[in-house]
Amino acid sequence: MDNLPHDVLFQILSRLPISSLIQFHSVSRSCRLLAQYTQLFDPNHDHFRCLIFHSDFPIRNHLYFVDFPSLTQHKFSVKRIFTPFAATMPEYDVVGSCNGFLCLSDSLYNENLFIYNPFTRDYLELPKSKDFSNPDVVYGIGFHPQTKRLKILKIVYSKGFRRIQRRFHHSEVQVFTLGTSNWRSIGRIFHHLAQGQSPAAINGRLHWVSLPRRHYVGRTIVSFDLASEEFIDIPKPDYGSLSRCNFQLMNLNDCLSAVVYCSYGKMEIWVMEQYGVKESWVKSFNIGSYMPKGLKQEGTEMCFKVSKIVVKGRIVRVVCVLKSGEILLEYRNRALVVFNPSSGKFKDVSFEGMPNWFQTIVHFGSLNRIDALLE
Repeated sequence: MDNLPHDVLFQILSRLPISSLIQFHSVSRSCRLLAQYTQLFDPNHDHFRCLIFHSDFPIRNHLYFVDFPSLTQHKFSVKRIFTPFAATMPEYDVVGSCNGFLCLSDSLYNENLFIYNPFTRDYLELPKSKDFSNPDVVYGIGFHPQTKRLKILKIVYSKGFRRIQRRFHHSEVQVFTLGTSNWRSIGRIFHHLAQGQSPAAINGRLHWVSLPRRHYVGRTIVSFDLASEEFIDIPKPDYGSLSRCNFQLMNLNDCLSAVVYCSYGKMEIWVMEQYGVKESWVKSFNIGSYMPKGLKQEGTEMCFKVSKIVVKGRIVRVVCVLKSGEILLEYRNRALVVFNPSSGKFKDVSFEGMPNWFQTIVHFGSLNRIDALLE
C-alpha cells in the first residue's frame, strides 16, 4: 500500500464508506493523514453519508448505524455505536446532525447537552445554561459556511406559554458558540415552535414549523440566521395543501422543502426553488399510501407506554432523497421503505441487527475532532 501513488489511494479512499475510512485511519500515521485529507476534499461525499438509528426501547437508549451504500445492496448489518457518556446521560434525544457531529440532549431533565462524533468517539459536554422550572425546550444545531462557527440554539418556554399564547415574555432564546465558554441570551421569540423535530438547515439558517396560534389555524415557517442571530418568517403559498397545518420541513438538494401530510397516509413534497421567494414554491412529489409488509401490530400498545420516540413519531416520515432520486421513508418508527417517484412503487428495506423501534437520522460521518472547532 505504501508503494501506491497518493492520487491513486485518494481515488480509492473517496469511494469507501465512512466505516471503512475509519478503519484505514487507524492503520498508521500516513494513512491517518491521507484519510483526513480525503474527507477535507469532499466532506459531504455521498459515501460518507450513513443512517443512524436512535432507539430507546425496551429500556435504555442506544445508537446504531449502517453505511449509506448498503441501502441499495441490503448486505450490510447494522452496527452499534458506543456512547461514552451513557452513565451521565442514560436517556437522550438526538437534536440533530451537523458537520460530522451529533448533538444529544437530556430527555429527562433538559440539563445535559453533548456534542459527539460517533466514529471518533470524541465528545464535549456543554456548560449548563440558565435554569428554568419545568420548561418546554426546542433545540437546534447548525454551522454557518461564512462564519465557520458551529452554534447550538436553545429556545425555552416556561409553563403557561402554550396555554396563553399572547404572553410572549415566557420565552427565552439562548445561543452557545463552540469555542466560547458561556451561553448567551439573545431575547425572546414570538412563535411557539413545534418540539420533537430537528430543524431544516439551509443557507446557514435553521427552519422550524410553529404551532398554531389562537384564532389562527395555520402554521408559520420560522427561520433563524446563524450569522445575524435573528428570526424571520419564511413565506409559504396561500393555496394548495401547504396552506394546511400538518407539514414537516427538510433540506432537499439544498432547497427548503415541506412534506405535507394528507389523508390516508398520503404525502406531498413542496420545494422552494428560490429561497425566500413565495412564488417559487412548487409541488415536486406525490407519495401514495403504503403499509410495509414487515410491519406487525402486536406489541404496539405496550411500546407506546415506554418509548418516547414512538410517542412523538408519525405514521410515516420522509427521511431523505437518495442519489438515485428515490425517497427514503420511515413508517411508525419500525420500518424503512424506498419510494420510486418515477414508477410509483415502494420497496421495503431491512438490515440485519436493526432495532425494533427507532428514529432515523441522516448523518455525514467525519474524522473531525472537536478541538478543531474550539480554535
